[in-house]
Amino acid sequence: MTSPTTIASNPSGRSRTIQSVDRAALLLKEIADSAQPPTVVELAERTGLNRSTAWRLLATLDAHGLVERDPVSQRYTIGYATLRIAASAEHDAVVRRARPALEALALETGEAVNLALAKGINLVYVDQVDPPQILAPNWLGRLVPLHATSSGKAFLAYLDPAERDAVLGGGLERFTSSTVVDRAELERQLAAVRADGFATCVGELEESLFGASSAVLNRQGRPLAVVSVWGPDRRVPATRLPAIGQLTKRAAAEIGGLLR
Repeated sequence: MTSPTTIASNPSGRSRTIQSVDRAALLLKEIADSAQPPTVVELAERTGLNRSTAWRLLATLDAHGLVERDPVSQRYTIGYATLRIAASAEHDAVVRRARPALEALALETGEAVNLALAKGINLVYVDQVDPPQILAPNWLGRLVPLHATSSGKAFLAYLDPAERDAVLGGGLERFTSSTVVDRAELERQLAAVRADGFATCVGELEESLFGASSAVLNRQGRPLAVVSVWGPDRRVPATRLPAIGQLTKRAAAEIGGLLR
């Protein structure tokens, strides 16, 4: 049997990794991606580790606060120490990985492309790619109403109903004549987003601003980020939105694969 501290070769031959760290990372990812907290037996089966190895690694992670074991159910969840790590994390690494897909999407559509990251129950715009010879307003750092944008609807569609209630509050503000202010209608649109894989916006925040967006989902189906294409209605009419939506869906899937 290989020692836990053995340095293992990557199958591609491009890098070498420490086996015990690889295994611990696999366990952390599996716990994070599980629909419900798993047991050590379930984790061992899913990661291909024997139970004793999984147990020792989990005990080490537990000692550092990276995982927590429920004393009654014996099931594992991500630990409190990960909050410290996440709080200090920047979005640069995500932007670097996603940038090629965003650039390809901007060239293919000829329109501006945005990437927004989920921060709790809100969206933060972290990157924008403008196609050649087109000057577009910069959305980086802007906060926009979720119910009145395609990016917001792509995000809302994959939140739990209770989370949507918390985000949307008591009422929906109207910005244009096209803004959806009826909650039942919004829920119908969000159901369509889940069915189609993309959301659209037809002048709902600004009269002449149209767009389509798709969510980057984790293995549990929660939104990690949103990819959007948008532009003025003269270049992005409603008739283009289904085709653009499919392109954002493809880009979101590509980015999701890079983040796993």
